[in-house]
Amino acid sequence: MQLFYNSNISQEDIFFNFDRDESRHIVKVLRKKEGDTLYITNGQGWIFEAQLVDANNKNSSVKIISKQFSEKRKFKLHLAVAPTKMNDRYEWFLEKATEIGVDTITPIICERSERKVIKTERFERIVQSAMKQSLQNYLPKLNAPIDFKAFIEKNTADQKFIAHCEDTERTDFKAVLETNKDCLILIGPEGDFSVKEIQMALQHDYIPVTLGETRLRTETAGVVACHTVALLNA
Repeated sequence: MQLFYNSNISQEDIFFNFDRDESRHIVKVLRKKEGDTLYITNGQGWIFEAQLVDANNKNSSVKIISKQFSEKRKFKLHLAVAPTKMNDRYEWFLEKATEIGVDTITPIICERSERKVIKTERFERIVQSAMKQSLQNYLPKLNAPIDFKAFIEKNTADQKFIAHCEDTERTDFKAVLETNKDCLILIGPEGDFSVKEIQMALQHDYIPVTLGETRLRTETAGVVACHTVALLNA
């Protein structure tokens, strides 16, 4: 099964037209023909089974045959992860976190962040591609980059954690995570959060945690946190 994504398709549609770029991909690249079946999600819980009725590489159209809606899981996972110096590492994190299951991702700009300018358009494409590849019907929300202080002052959840490497009191993430509750976890840059940032998070009731015995790269820590939440909620 190959899954297509288009945010404009809705449960009321009987016929649907793809734009020029998607039409060309369907007809010229994938060589789909009239009568072929396509599966499409709008990233909001719906998957549509459709039949290609006009294999036009500029404006192809499909007829909706059936549709299915899946409810979201009971809890939401928000990963706030500092951008890595190398874009490809952050893209790897976005891909894997989407495959495992995440609801919201926010790039947070910290004192020690080596990358502070981000082009979210490419990141958005990475997330969309990972959603399609893993056959999911909910598209994670990718927020615009935000300063660390501004982020912790405006975001909340049932459970809030900060994973850092400072030699201070921390708890094993697995031991304090409660299942079926909204979860927000902060992951710092390669140089870790500053002491000031850690104290600021603690003042906003974030729980300091460790993700294991070894020191992890930023992108690895994000994936480990995501997988831990998924595993304990399975």
